[in-house]
Amino acid sequence: MLISFSSHSSLSDDVLEKYIRAGRIAAKVREKIKEVVEEGMPLIEICEAAEGMIRELGGEPAFPCNVSVNEVAAHYTSPPNDKRIIPEGSLVKVDIGVHIDGYIADTATTICFNPEYENIVYAAEKALESAIKVMRPGVMISKVSSEIQAAIEQYGFKPIYNLCGHEVGRYQIHAGKSIPNVSHFSIERIRLGGVYAIEPFVTLRNAAGKVEEGFEKHIFRLVKTKGSLKNAEAKNLLRVIEGNFKTLPFAERWLSKIYGNNEVYKRALSELLSSKHIMAYPVFIEVSRKPVAQAEHTVYVGEKDILVLTA
Repeated sequence: MLISFSSHSSLSDDVLEKYIRAGRIAAKVREKIKEVVEEGMPLIEICEAAEGMIRELGGEPAFPCNVSVNEVAAHYTSPPNDKRIIPEGSLVKVDIGVHIDGYIADTATTICFNPEYENIVYAAEKALESAIKVMRPGVMISKVSSEIQAAIEQYGFKPIYNLCGHEVGRYQIHAGKSIPNVSHFSIERIRLGGVYAIEPFVTLRNAAGKVEEGFEKHIFRLVKTKGSLKNAEAKNLLRVIEGNFKTLPFAERWLSKIYGNNEVYKRALSELLSSKHIMAYPVFIEVSRKPVAQAEHTVYVGEKDILVLTA
């Protein structure tokens, strides 16, 4: 989808084309996954179906597919041999990232199996639309945030105030500026030539409206390649991570497929975490344990047009 006021662009044609390709793949996978997900389905099947589709369509996952259910807002991906299933009557957020040569498109949808929560999904989608309508080079980020909050509250719901949209960069999911989902004071502006993932998170009016870190951590990212490591297994795993994922998030599931189901990589992974060569992303859970919905698109901000890459 193009919101056009001219055809000028600030990225090279080659780079913009890679973003566009990533966006098309992400959109196709997002729409297809809506047809796949059903109650009682193992979460790991959803993760692997989405990641498999991305690869079949010529992209690479920019991060592990997130399948976050009910009060889990973000960052849940299945660990190896995950036995969890989609509960009946649940609200399921599927967050997908695709990259072409490091250029990322990030998108999410919420699949609702409970009629009581259909309006919360609608509010997230409408908030996303409202934000995109005001995106322009030079617009205050606080203006975009205020539009998101106003749209959510118009439908009788509450935004999650400590989850944000974000600028994306090459091999960087969170690069540059954040786009909060609540009104705030800021002098930061939307950047010409920037690529932004806008992602309203919505919960019930009587919820806390914030998330906390859970104990589970199944997504990891390379932080540094320098520094001493005690054993060869950890050094080898570090090379594998850098070679396969660079600075993009990855799942333990992916390592288990590279190494097989042995304990070697698990010891090495533990050492890389303790030495801070890699970091782990905790699962985010709504504090009052109320259900959360999410909608997300990635947009490119041209000089005279806004290109919704994941439409």
